[in-house]
Amino acid sequence: MEEVKCPACERYKHTPRGEEEIKDLKVRLNRIIGQLNGITKMLDDNRYCGDILTQIAASESALQQVGYILLKSHMETCVSDDIKAGKEDSLNEAFELMRKLK
Repeated sequence: MEEVKCPACERYKHTPRGEEEIKDLKVRLNRIIGQLNGITKMLDDNRYCGDILTQIAASESALQQVGYILLKSHMETCVSDDIKAGKEDSLNEAFELMRKLK
């Protein structure tokens, strides 16, 4: 039987992740979604600006942490494997990703 390929799948790179890593990232992202929903409610309730800004800062920090976790995993797997295989472009891509995360 011929394998049918998804056109979108060919366009994107894929990274296999362990169940625990996926679970951890989803828990973190769902918590951030909850924080953002809370900020929306705070706006609807006309809460104090300082309280809203504090929650925005907390959400940004949490999202930044998710980015760092993914970057660390990327460096330990994808980039490391590519460098071992002689694909030096992967290192430049990693530097660009670090710059984006600040």
